[in-house]
Amino acid sequence: MTKREVHTAAAPEPVGPYSQAVIDGDVAYLSGQVPLDPATGKIVEGGIEAQAEQAFANLRAVLEAAGSSMDDVLRAGIYLTDLSLFPIVNEIYARQFGAGPKPARSTIGVAALPLGALIEIDAIASVTSKA
Repeated sequence: MTKREVHTAAAPEPVGPYSQAVIDGDVAYLSGQVPLDPATGKIVEGGIEAQAEQAFANLRAVLEAAGSSMDDVLRAGIYLTDLSLFPIVNEIYARQFGAGPKPARSTIGVAALPLGALIEIDAIASVTSKA
C-alpha cells in the first residue's frame, strides 16, 4: 500500500485531525465536505441550495487536487440534518453528476453536522491522473 495525502487551498482546511483526501493506488477516498467557504472558513448563507452547491464545489476542488473529477466518482455519501431537504439536494446532485452513469450513493439523516452545516458530502473516486 502506497497511500498519499491530498491537500488543496481551494477547499476548506480540515476542521479536525484528518486529510482532505487520501489516495491509495488508483482510488481517492475523500473526507466529507461541508459548505465552508474556503476563503472565509465560514458556512455559506442561503439555505440548503447554497450549502449543497458549496459542498459540491469543495468536493470538486479536492477531486481535482487528487487528479480526479466528478465523472470519476464511484460512490458518494450525503449526510443531511433534515431529510425533508432531500428532494432539493437530489436535484442539485443530478446536475453535478451530469448525464453519465451516476455514482452509487447513500443518503443518511443525521442529528447534527460540524459547524452547524445542513449537509456534508464524501466520495470515493478513481484517479485518472497523477496530481
